[in-house]
Amino acid sequence: MANLNAFHLTGLRAVEAVARCGSLQRAAEELGVSVSAVSQQVGRTEKQLGHAVFERSATGLRPTPFGREFAARLGSGFREISGALAMAEETRSNTLVVSVAPSLASKWLLPRLSRHFERYPDVLLRIDASTRLADPDNSDVDVGIRLGRGNWPGVRAEKLLDLELLPVCSPRIAEGLNDIGDLARSWEIADENAMFSWDAWFGAAGVPPVSLQPGARFSDPMLCLDSAVAGHGVLLAWHLLAADALADGRLVAPFPICARIDLSYYFVTAASRRESKKVRAFKAWLREEVEATMARFRAAYPCRA
Repeated sequence: MANLNAFHLTGLRAVEAVARCGSLQRAAEELGVSVSAVSQQVGRTEKQLGHAVFERSATGLRPTPFGREFAARLGSGFREISGALAMAEETRSNTLVVSVAPSLASKWLLPRLSRHFERYPDVLLRIDASTRLADPDNSDVDVGIRLGRGNWPGVRAEKLLDLELLPVCSPRIAEGLNDIGDLARSWEIADENAMFSWDAWFGAAGVPPVSLQPGARFSDPMLCLDSAVAGHGVLLAWHLLAADALADGRLVAPFPICARIDLSYYFVTAASRRESKKVRAFKAWLREEVEATMARFRAAYPCRA
């Protein structure tokens, strides 16, 4: 296919269009260029080929015997290219790109994706696990799931769930926590990038704050949860991230108190575009999953806040 490098695709398209349409005018209309531009492209291509593709006459252009065969093969090739592009477009249109923080993707979204696959087998999900707020207007991202206050410019943000905090730990650690004061003897697992502090939780509990013993510190909420499951201490956790580990007993919440803070999870899409069918379906499915998770959480931990 090295000989393709010697020819301009626009010229080959012009030759094929003129042969198929039967005139420079109709070819120019199809290609969206001027008649003179098509004529120049045809002439340049004939010069590169070293063959006359068309015979010129007062009535217009007529393909030469060589030109008929050449244009027929070009037509076949362009149809293959068009089919390939249509396949790519179909794949792209059936792909839903979801931008979500790695911690939420790993600890909550990923275990539930099989149910989305089963319900929407024709939709291909691509998870963009990133802490950055993607711009759906200037990227391939269709949907963002983000934690914040919902006041991001240029996007449509719909609240999914208010954030709540509660202390969690392994069952073994919980055995030594009979009242809140016992936290002063516990190792604290700390998220260095946390958007909240223990003061919010002590305020919700209605007790003076106590200082936990400095323990393991991590820059990622996933590692904080894994550390808590491993029994390294007590973590002040987001209820949604900890919900599955609480449900299966890897973690327990020794004190049935949740603190609500001014942060929520939001479903983020481009404000300038109508939501597609696949986006609307994903949003409905996501809300179902959030509600089901919280129903199980509330049943096991009827927190007072």
